[in-house]
Amino acid sequence: MIEPLAPLADARWIGSSHPFDLHEVYLCFRSPAITLAVSPPATAKLLITADSRYRLWVNGQFVARGPERCYPQRQSVDCLDVRPYLKAGENRVTVQVYQPGYSHFAYLHRGATGLIAALQIDGATVGVSDGSWRVRRDPSWSDQVRRISIYGSGVEMRDLRLDDGWMGGAYDDTGWDAARVVALPEMAPWTTLQPRSVPLLQEREHGLQLLATRRGPVVDCEDSHDALRTGWLQAEAVQILADADGWYTPALGPDEAAYWLFDLGRSYVHQGWVEIVGATGRETLLVSYAEKLRDGGPVLSDPATYCRVRMTDCFRLRPGDQQVQGFALRGGRLLLFALAGSIEPELCLRFHARVSEYPLAVTKTYAETVAIETSPAADDLAAIATMCEETLSACLQDSFIDCGWRENSQWLGDALPQALILAAMSDDVRPLRKVLTMAAAGAYPDGVLPSILPGEVHAYAVLDYNFVWVELLTLYLQLTGERGFVADLWPALARMLDRFDADVGDDQLIRSQPGRRLFLDWAPLSRSEPNALYNLRYLYALQHAIKLARTIPACDADALLWSTRAKRLQQAILTTVWQDGRWYDDGAGSTFSQHAAAFALLTESTPPEAVGEQLDLLAGRSLDPCDEDRPGVMVLASPFIHHYVFEALKLHGRYADVLAIIRLRWGRWAAGASPTTWEHWNVDFPDGSESHAFSAHPRYHLYDIARRLKG
Repeated sequence: MIEPLAPLADARWIGSSHPFDLHEVYLCFRSPAITLAVSPPATAKLLITADSRYRLWVNGQFVARGPERCYPQRQSVDCLDVRPYLKAGENRVTVQVYQPGYSHFAYLHRGATGLIAALQIDGATVGVSDGSWRVRRDPSWSDQVRRISIYGSGVEMRDLRLDDGWMGGAYDDTGWDAARVVALPEMAPWTTLQPRSVPLLQEREHGLQLLATRRGPVVDCEDSHDALRTGWLQAEAVQILADADGWYTPALGPDEAAYWLFDLGRSYVHQGWVEIVGATGRETLLVSYAEKLRDGGPVLSDPATYCRVRMTDCFRLRPGDQQVQGFALRGGRLLLFALAGSIEPELCLRFHARVSEYPLAVTKTYAETVAIETSPAADDLAAIATMCEETLSACLQDSFIDCGWRENSQWLGDALPQALILAAMSDDVRPLRKVLTMAAAGAYPDGVLPSILPGEVHAYAVLDYNFVWVELLTLYLQLTGERGFVADLWPALARMLDRFDADVGDDQLIRSQPGRRLFLDWAPLSRSEPNALYNLRYLYALQHAIKLARTIPACDADALLWSTRAKRLQQAILTTVWQDGRWYDDGAGSTFSQHAAAFALLTESTPPEAVGEQLDLLAGRSLDPCDEDRPGVMVLASPFIHHYVFEALKLHGRYADVLAIIRLRWGRWAAGASPTTWEHWNVDFPDGSESHAFSAHPRYHLYDIARRLKG
């Protein structure tokens, strides 16, 4: 065990007294009394992790939640300063652990749940998790719940009448079971423990702007999300006023519900919670999350659509005063609360939002680094840069998440523009390093890298994300110069590229692997094979790998091997899909797109005499304000792929074109007062997101162009 985690050597992974408590279970753990003679000690640190998520209290005071997302075989451990929470005399550590019992887009289930912890006071270990801890299943949380979405775990249904305040230090747990020892510290499935690789996230209260209140009949529906959607649409707009301190006293009949819609200003990873005074125990509170407004109201997700999103948690109140808050952080821009039941005149409630943020130290501001123009016309670029920065902040948690509302997932391909944006704002490379190491740790047996980190989502094995990983590795080396880190990942790089060489056909082009996708993109370009974009992206990855090999000692043989492959592949691509001055997307000439044209320029595959015309085509399509696909017109790239469009234009000094495209396409969003960038040019499809950091890359390109112009 590495030195920072040495106190865990005597600790044990502990779990429920019943080994099959693995489905939508919330386990409550209480440590034995830890007696301190004096308070506070000079130092007090708690090492802790859990599978899959934990919330921690010390002496009844909430401390933190964790751990960061990780593979079980490389379990991340938090080191927390608990000194402010300790006191002279008896102290208690209490922890709640949530286990969905199945894998999703941020977690891998390995048929076990557990908690491990060790408390060090002034350098001495005074308590570890073991069989002396007490445990029980929390009866207030239901295990009969639906999934939030195809990406995540369950919604929350909680009966607060069954909550007995077990987190407090003076609570009597004599009726609880002894915790069951599940495993030694580094034992399957948690074979390696490692310190947290990114900073602890910071939580704070965030202000809410009231947008609307409604009142309507209670909807009798088993699914809370469906009840909320139907009830909101049926309810009538009424004015429900708060007092000077923000307390509401709704006057409702026995079959009525009240609704409050709030705006956080932009999307955040957050949690809505409520203070309640004077409840009878017959009321129900729903808390729902949304991301966009249409026709003056929130777009409440329809679980019948592709992403299966139902972002609503349900709480049955207990009699008296209480705070209502869930276990998990959710996300989005809008919060919708609904209250129903037997509402007495004495009932008051006050609404809150707690947001979670990465502690980003911005050291490269737009104003300092991007002085491209001095004219007033440059103000629109500043507004776009701010919108992009806000989007990165919205999608930066313990990794580069895709979307705080719908997914909260780390997609490997999306990390590239996000890492570039971060590099244009800060010298912090920890999220980038985390992506690289997680991808290598989760490689398939054949060497193909996972598409979601951590993930075991075989339906989303996206092959071109493997090629993006090579670009990420190149970026990390450029930013840090850490050749040793790159050398450590070299076996994963070589094995992955060798796997793709096995897909080469007689025509020297690669084809898809059964059950795996070539690439993900909204644009309607051909996916037929042999596919131009797929092969060009592979070529681009080989070219990056060749450059890497020439910087790492004893990798000359790899450079020679990949150079041979790249030359052979480049000629085959040119022969197959370059026809009549166009880069077609397949050998049959089904479509021609910005995607293929951009990568052909980046890989220097375009015949020299045709480069100027291709650059004109590339820029011209983006400067055409029409977003729709039209016969005979070059397929418009998505916002994500525009990163590569910009890279191709910059490679040939077409900086003015890049700035004009940013002004036109991203300027629409800024002019429309969108606080964040969208995942596609139009997101009116049911689960389309208005906050995706992969489309915020103009912040990087503005910085990069300024740097190039300054020489």
